[in-house]
Amino acid sequence: MASTEPAQAASATTPPPTPHLTQSGKLPKVNGNQTQEQTQSKPGKAEGKKPKQQVNGSKELKITVAEGEKEGSKLSGAELKKRAKAEKAARRAAEKDVKQLPPVAEAPNSQGKAAGQVPQGLKDTPETAAAGAQSQSKTHHKRTGSTSKQLPLRAVHEKSAAPTEAPKEDKKVALFGHLYYQPRRATIAAAGKDVHPAFLALGLQISSYVICGSSARCVAMLLAFRRLIETYITPPGTALARHLTSHLSPQIDFLVSCRPLSVAMGNAIRWLKLQIIKIDPETPESDAKQDLCEAIDTFIRDRITVADQVLADIASEKIQHGDVILTFAKSSVVQQTLLEACRKGIDFRVIVADSRPLFEGKNLARALADIGIEVQYTLAHAVPHVIKDVTKVFLGAHSMMSNGRLYSRVGTALVAMIAQDADVPVIVCCETIKFTEKVALDSIVANEVAPPEELLLQDPTHAGREAGALEHWRNAKGLQLLNLMYDVTPAEYISMVITENGSLPPSSVPIVYRLVTES
Repeated sequence: MASTEPAQAASATTPPPTPHLTQSGKLPKVNGNQTQEQTQSKPGKAEGKKPKQQVNGSKELKITVAEGEKEGSKLSGAELKKRAKAEKAARRAAEKDVKQLPPVAEAPNSQGKAAGQVPQGLKDTPETAAAGAQSQSKTHHKRTGSTSKQLPLRAVHEKSAAPTEAPKEDKKVALFGHLYYQPRRATIAAAGKDVHPAFLALGLQISSYVICGSSARCVAMLLAFRRLIETYITPPGTALARHLTSHLSPQIDFLVSCRPLSVAMGNAIRWLKLQIIKIDPETPESDAKQDLCEAIDTFIRDRITVADQVLADIASEKIQHGDVILTFAKSSVVQQTLLEACRKGIDFRVIVADSRPLFEGKNLARALADIGIEVQYTLAHAVPHVIKDVTKVFLGAHSMMSNGRLYSRVGTALVAMIAQDADVPVIVCCETIKFTEKVALDSIVANEVAPPEELLLQDPTHAGREAGALEHWRNAKGLQLLNLMYDVTPAEYISMVITENGSLPPSSVPIVYRLVTES
C-alpha cells in the first residue's frame, strides 16, 4: 500500500481537484505549479497502510489507494467517480455530526495559528475534518470552478420548552355524562334546507320556553305538521306516502336539536306516520292531503283538548269544601281542574310550591288569583312546613311509565314523598297520550339535562337576566352545575291516576296504554 501526501495548493483558499497518479508515481502539475511528491511505495513497507490525513488552510483531501492496486497504475473514470461519491458521503456525515455537537466558543488566535487550522490533537477525525472544511470562507464549485461564499454554521441551541396549558376541567357531571347530547340549539343557523319555516319558528319557541309543557308542545308540533302537509308537493316519480314519511325526518331532527321530544310528541309522531302509510296510492294528492289535515285536527280535539276537559271534570269531583290543595310547578290539566272546581262553587284554598330555574308556579298562582281563588305561593324547600295544612296533593305528569311510576318536573318526587309521609293522598292528572310502554327505575338512565347557565338566572323566561355570584363558575376549579329537568316518583307514593277514561291505580297504566294503542 503506497503512502501519498497532498500537494500544496497554488492559492490558500482554492483547493485543487483530486490528482491522478502518473506512470512515474508522481503527481502532475496543478494550476501550472509543479508539485513535488514522494513515490507511492517504499521498500519494506507493508501493504494496506492507510495514508495520513492533514488539514491545512485549504480544504482537506482524502486520497485512498485501493488495496491490491499495482504501483504506477492509473485509476479509471468509474473508480474515480465512485471514490468521489464516497468522499462526498463521508463529508456530509461528518457535517451532520458536527451540527449535533453543542457550540464551542472559539479561543482567541493567541498562538499564531492560521484561522481554521485544527489543533494537532484533533487531527485525523471526521469531526475535525468537517469543522476545518466549514471554517473556510470560500469553497470551490466542483463543476463550474467558480467560488462562492459559504454560510457560517449556526449554533444549535436547545429549544426551551413551551409552556403547556393546563387541560380544561370537564364541567359535566360524570354520573349523568350519558345525558349530555349536543348543545341545545338557540338559533336557526346551519339548519337544513329541508326544514319547513313552521318548524324553524317552533324549535326556537320550544328552546326558549315560550312554549312549555308536554301537551302544549305536542299541539304546537301537530299544527306545524299540518302546515307542512298543506304546502307539500309530491316530487315527480315518487309516491306521497313514501316521500312524505321521509320528509318528516328533517323536521323532527330539528326539533330534537332544540330540545328532546316529550313522550306525547313521540306518540303523536308515530300516529301520524301510521296515518300516512295507510293512504291509498290511487287517492289524488289533494284529497290525501286534506284527509291528513282533518285527521290531525281530530287527533288534537279527541286526545288532548276534549281529554283535558273530561279529565278536569273528573278530577274536580275529588275536591270538597274546605280542602287545601297542594300542587307543584305548573300543569295545564291541574290548572284546568282547579278552575273547574271554582266554577262549580267549591270553596277551597291552593298552595303552589315552585322551584328553580323556570318558576312555572308563578304563572299558575297568578291565574288562580285572578279568578278569586285564595293562593299561597312558596318554594319546594318549604313543603315540609306547609304539608300539615294540606288535605290533597294534585300533580301533573310529563308521562306515566308502564311500571306505574310518574315521570314529571324535577321536585315532584320530593313533594309526593313528603305527602305520603304525612298521610296526604297524592292524585296524578295525566292524559292517556302521555302513557308509554317504557319502564323507568330511576332518574339517571333517562332524563333531560338543560343548560347549566339557567340555574344562574333570576328568571330565564324574561329579559334582564342576572347571573349573580356564580357568573364565572366555569373558571372555578371543582365546581359543576347540574340542571335536571325531570325526576321519577315511585308508584307506592301515588294514590290515584286520573285520565279521560276515569280513575285507576298506577298498576293499571300498561293495560290502559295497550287498549288505547290498539283502538
